[in-house]
Amino acid sequence: MAEQKETQLSIEEVFEQLDEMLMRLEAEEIPLEEAFLLYEKGMKLLKYCDSAIDKVEKKVLLLQENGETYEF
Repeated sequence: MAEQKETQLSIEEVFEQLDEMLMRLEAEEIPLEEAFLLYEKGMKLLKYCDSAIDKVEKKVLLLQENGETYEF
């Protein structure tokens, strides 16, 4: 898997990466050091995803306050 900057990832791509990490973490023979690195990267991705979702929610709230219509 090629490394990408988190700011270039869509929320869907982040979820895909997290899903892959989870499968690797659930493997019975994963070295402890690799597990810690995956956990650390996963936490960074979750933080990025949380921030991206917050931005979207704020845009939707702004649209509601302005009385504009929007689609989900």
